[in-house]
Amino acid sequence: MSKRDNLYLIGLMGAGKTTVGRLLAKHYGCSFYDSDHEIEARTGVKIPVIFEIEGEAGFRRREEAAIAELTALSGIVLATGGGAVLSTVNRENLRKNGVVIYLRGAPEHLYERTRHDRNRPLLQTENPLDKLRELYKQRDPLYREVADIVVDTGRQGVSGMARTLFGKLDLLRSGLPLSDTAD
Repeated sequence: MSKRDNLYLIGLMGAGKTTVGRLLAKHYGCSFYDSDHEIEARTGVKIPVIFEIEGEAGFRRREEAAIAELTALSGIVLATGGGAVLSTVNRENLRKNGVVIYLRGAPEHLYERTRHDRNRPLLQTENPLDKLRELYKQRDPLYREVADIVVDTGRQGVSGMARTLFGKLDLLRSGLPLSDTAD
């Protein structure tokens, strides 16, 4: 199997990486993984507990190890955690081992999707929307650096995003250039 057989989804929390990833895996007959779920399965605790005990740095070390193992597999779809791109090692593993898809969402839309989710430690702040804006400003250049395909999540539904991605992936796999990587 080649690099083109793996699909990796990146983007901020709430962009739809897990949901879209499951649809892509089903469509292409691949195994689906979510790096956060893998970390939780390995540790036996939820991500917020890891943050509480080990801090963000401890979580990022675990994330780097999980992504290194997962990107060594073939024929998979992987939804990464929103901060996975902060690691140079992760960015390199993603870039060299698969097609990287950036689900880009405006902080305001992502806030609407995540505001009631207590399983997102970085958003447990006085102003989660400001935090999302800060994360977007910090991470968007890193997402763009590693992405082969960029899709704006906007207000479109998951099935619409998946259809857009099927078309872009078919073009990419056929060797035709993507005229515009963002939708």
